[in-house]
Amino acid sequence: MSTAGGHPAPVPGPTETTRIEHEHADVSGGWLRAAVFGAMDGLVTNTALVAGVGGGGAAPRAIVLAGVASLVAGAISMALGEYTSVKTQNEQLELEVDKERRELARNPAGELDELVDMLRARGVDDRLARSVAVQLSRDPETALRLHVVAELGLDPEDRPSPVVAAVSSFVTFGVGALIPLLPYLFGFSLLWAALVCGGLGLMVAGALSSWFTPRPWWYGGGRQLLFGAAAAGITYLIGAAIGVSVT
Repeated sequence: MSTAGGHPAPVPGPTETTRIEHEHADVSGGWLRAAVFGAMDGLVTNTALVAGVGGGGAAPRAIVLAGVASLVAGAISMALGEYTSVKTQNEQLELEVDKERRELARNPAGELDELVDMLRARGVDDRLARSVAVQLSRDPETALRLHVVAELGLDPEDRPSPVVAAVSSFVTFGVGALIPLLPYLFGFSLLWAALVCGGLGLMVAGALSSWFTPRPWWYGGGRQLLFGAAAAGITYLIGAAIGVSVT
């Protein structure tokens, strides 16, 4: 192929691969699970509590008092529970990492064979698996991390923060538990208004949490609304039954 002047047209060179930068969400930091759990727990707990106490015929002042007490106690309990559970998980991981480190020091040949088997199980050819395993095992920390990730499914260098989990659950539980109390705090002494606020809060919280998942917003919101409505309905009936029997 030639150009108009008789010179050959330039041959297109090989195309360069474009490197596309992308980031993944933090799925192990501990804040998202704790935040979602705290918000949903606060909303469901206080919506159900308001329904139960209100269904039993309690005065608005008593409902607010019970709701605030539930908010404070629940937020503290959630924070302490999240901190302890995440801290315990990290300490257990440290124990397993130390166990694997001792095995690497005590039986390096056996651990090398184990690493070769892991690579073979992932489709690497036998000879290449042995060569790669030998190269990776030259750095004890790299070998240790590979063994821990393969055997436990957890990265020892990427652990959730117990403080972040505790703070996230404390704040979101408090916000969620406050929503059903808003009508009473603003002077509307109507049980149905508090339940509507709780339902809207559940719908919004569920829709927001679906942002981090492949689910559509209406699915996440509707699911949480259904769960909250079931809890509120049950506690309302129990509160009404107890209120009638007491009076």
